Amino acid sequence: MARRERVVRMSVEQPLWRALTGYRLLTMVYAVAIFVFGRDAYERPWVAIGFLGVLVVWTLATLPKVAAAASCTRRFLVADLTIALTGILLTPLADVHAQQFDGPTLPTIWTAGSVLAYAIKGGWRWAAFASSLVAAANLVERGSPSRDTLHNVLLVWIASVAIGYVVEIARASERTLARALEIEAATRERERLARDIHDSVLQVLAMVQRRGTAIGGEAAELGRMAGEQEVALRTLVAGGLSRPSLVSEDEAEGAVVRIVEEPDDPAGPVDLRALLAPRAGARVTLADPGAPVPLPPEAARELAAAVGAALDNVRRHAGDGAQAWILVEDWGDEVIVTVRDDGPGIPEGRLAQAEGEGRMGVALSIRGRLRDLGGTAELISVPGQGTEVELKVPRARGGKAGTR
Repeated sequence: MARRERVVRMSVEQPLWRALTGYRLLTMVYAVAIFVFGRDAYERPWVAIGFLGVLVVWTLATLPKVAAAASCTRRFLVADLTIALTGILLTPLADVHAQQFDGPTLPTIWTAGSVLAYAIKGGWRWAAFASSLVAAANLVERGSPSRDTLHNVLLVWIASVAIGYVVEIARASERTLARALEIEAATRERERLARDIHDSVLQVLAMVQRRGTAIGGEAAELGRMAGEQEVALRTLVAGGLSRPSLVSEDEAEGAVVRIVEEPDDPAGPVDLRALLAPRAGARVTLADPGAPVPLPPEAARELAAAVGAALDNVRRHAGDGAQAWILVEDWGDEVIVTVRDDGPGIPEGRLAQAEGEGRMGVALSIRGRLRDLGGTAELISVPGQGTEVELKVPRARGGKAGTR
């Protein structure tokens, strides 16, 4: 089945840009309303009308600029802040009494939107720079600033710096999460490849080694070489497969993770009994509910493969004369498949020793598959009384088993 690459974009700052867009629109309306309701107090209302006209046109025309980090360029930030500073400095020209009574400036709180754009785009240092210029412009506009003016200036400076710092922390956390997702995706892909290798290549190499040793002669040399390759391949599987980094950092889009995954199978549910029926034989007895056991194609294939791995372990470790039984149970919310044999059982500590030697049959081919499906695999073995492997796969709502 062909695999596809799924791109996951994570941008914690994108909601901030949307909020900034709304803030600029609302504060634009607020600035115009302040002038309309107090226009009689302006000595030169034409100055205020001219500036507010420019402010309205600029705000509406630059809405796409504050939609994302990519469109919010440095040139735009400089121009936007320049308009805000110009409006502050023009306030005494339009309203002479604004200096005496601490009246609002022409852009009023619209100015904070320019500072916030600096904070979201460049972090707390950019925010400190922009808010400092706004503070200086307000102090110049007031002449002899009052306590309220100093309070407002300091509040804007602290708030913008704090928001810029939070944005930087969020970006760092975003990159960390992206790398964690990349490692998880790489680990799952490595385990999937390891299971496929164990179920095919490693078993063939092991068989060639045994048959070659038994035949002798030139076949023994071939068996020895196959054994060496088996050991090398097991070491590679157990140690991990190196993969290039799949995380890219794009200021405009946020962190991007590219995850290689298998596409969803468009076919409907698969009857698990049909996949397990070929496993039955003279030494393997299959018992099923007598009714279809529908599962999603991927879940059915993985569960059948785990059963096959359990039967391979029976043949390899319990001997060709061992008897095995497969029991399929459908409990509605989960499917349970039990594989039991009458072999000698597994000595205590043998599984841990096998994993240390790179033999990952139980760990990868069985438990790894069930873990990816959201299920569990329990192994019970008593020396001299055989081994039992219980595989549980939950069903999600709609009758589908869990997927990766």
